[in-house]
Amino acid sequence: RVQLVESGGGSVQAGGSLKLSCQASGNVAGIYCLGWFRQAPGKEREPVAFIHTDARSTHYGDSVMGRFSISQDKAKDTLYLQMISLKPEDAAMYYCAASSAFNCMTVIRTHVPRSSLFDYWGRGTQVTVSS
Repeated sequence: RVQLVESGGGSVQAGGSLKLSCQASGNVAGIYCLGWFRQAPGKEREPVAFIHTDARSTHYGDSVMGRFSISQDKAKDTLYLQMISLKPEDAAMYYCAASSAFNCMTVIRTHVPRSSLFDYWGRGTQVTVSS
């Protein structure tokens, strides 16, 4: 199994920045993709950003393209999400997720990333953006 623990959420004003972290532990060698989803109250879970564990492939949701950047530190088994130019509509609970599907990035790039592709989830970290 893989355990994921998010951190770094908080409250910022519109236009501000935050950097989320996700610490992975357990059988991380079996993970091929890592990513972030977010969910605001009353809304569906939305795919945000994804990275293959070879760090050569990334994918972003349309609403965050150009503002968010996903990265990983494999030595620390840590995933990051750098968020800049935050908007009130970015406010949500942000979840870290991991997929053991070897073709995960192909699926992510050719379909709307589905929660079902991901085997492991963190508990989330809250991001609040005030206007």
